[in-house]
Amino acid sequence: MIVAAFLRWVETAKAGDRARAANALARAFLRSAMAPQERRAAHVALIYLLDDPSPRVRLALAEVLAGSSEAPRGLVVSLAEDQPEIAALPILNSPVLTDADLVDLAGRGSAATRALIAARAGLSRGVAAALAEIGDAEEVVVLLENPTAQIARLTLKRIAERHGANDGVRSLLLERADLPAAVRQLLVQCVAEALSGSAFVRAAIGVRRIERVTREAGHAATIAILGNVTADELPVLVEHLRAERRLTPALLMQALCLGRTDFFAAAITLLSGVEERRVRSILATARHHAVRALIESAGLAREVSAVFVEAILLWRNAVHSASDETDNIAPLLAERLQGSVPHSPSACELIEMVAKLAVAEERRRARDYATSLALVA
Repeated sequence: MIVAAFLRWVETAKAGDRARAANALARAFLRSAMAPQERRAAHVALIYLLDDPSPRVRLALAEVLAGSSEAPRGLVVSLAEDQPEIAALPILNSPVLTDADLVDLAGRGSAATRALIAARAGLSRGVAAALAEIGDAEEVVVLLENPTAQIARLTLKRIAERHGANDGVRSLLLERADLPAAVRQLLVQCVAEALSGSAFVRAAIGVRRIERVTREAGHAATIAILGNVTADELPVLVEHLRAERRLTPALLMQALCLGRTDFFAAAITLLSGVEERRVRSILATARHHAVRALIESAGLAREVSAVFVEAILLWRNAVHSASDETDNIAPLLAERLQGSVPHSPSACELIEMVAKLAVAEERRRARDYATSLALVA
């Protein structure tokens, strides 16, 4: 009878009075001892208030119900579907919302709803994956800025695939310590594509040079990434580069010259199909012809395989002699190849790249030497 009287009163009461009454009814429902029949009647009244035309009334309900584990789930889900200022309370705080509820809300809701879900504390991997799949860049930024969200590595990859061209998303991804190396390389590709499409860059360096500059910059960035790749990530990164058709002779030679021998061995293992232990054994100890046969079995042309063999033999000598050149053999390789018999165009292009690496290394050493002299002085 009390609830019936309350519902009649609601029909004519002012919005402010209705909001205070809704707050009181919700608190009584959660905290007061009621007979089963009274509780059912109060529940009906709360459901009725969900359709109140005043947002103040629905907000009053949300303020009480959002933080309670005893709140009826149906009421909380309805409030989470309301306008953003009301939905924010249950979406961010309610313990009764399940992952399935959140995924459903993300799929049916607005961008504001998805952003609220992305900011929820302790967000699970499944909900994060759903947001990564359907969310716009702005919502993904909120997700990446949420320090308590659990985001799987595959989800990070999907985010990079969908939104890698967005500066905000890319910056937040690159700041993550758990970002897989393959995803870092994918973001490098996104940067290169953004630069090549920039009107300023096209005007500054010309259309003809863009492809070469972006390719070289991509190689350099990939080599830098390799410096921090763990052993278990190497096969994934190599497979990613192969799928993207970026596992080129130029990249392999640059990696070899700069000491990324584990990456080189992993790449040859994938491309040749030879067992990894056998590949490492051949690269470390086998004779010239066996090394060349392995290189060619990986799909590298015979015209360039001889250059790779020279690089591998130089590495062996540098390692065995504990030479200072073990961090970069480009100068030694360029000197070894200088004045050799004429090569094919593809081999000449590879040798030219080695020469550029050698010049860059000599300049680095000169800078280091000058810096050390300055420090002594």
